Amino acid sequence: MGTFHQDRGEYHGITIVVDTNGPQVYIGRCHEEDDRALLLLDVAVHSEGHDGQTKEQFVQQAARRGIWKQVDRLSVPKSEIVSIRRLGDIPKE
Repeated sequence: MGTFHQDRGEYHGITIVVDTNGPQVYIGRCHEEDDRALLLLDVAVHSEGHDGQTKEQFVQQAARRGIWKQVDRLSVPKSEIVSIRRLGDIPKE
């Protein structure tokens, strides 16, 4: 494996699910990560209960059908992040 972009974090270039300690969950391509925040590109945003879906239901739907980008760039503070998962690792139930 090469060293190109190695300093941008382990998820660089990967579509990930970022769950927060608030009502939002974000799904987007990780661009970079530092001690303070995670920068996502081409992001889908979901708030708990929106359209009658929980955050996990939204994630399951995204795993099956993909996402619809709502935001070009989004910085998520590390203090708000509860978990990070690769979208490709979510079972397509």
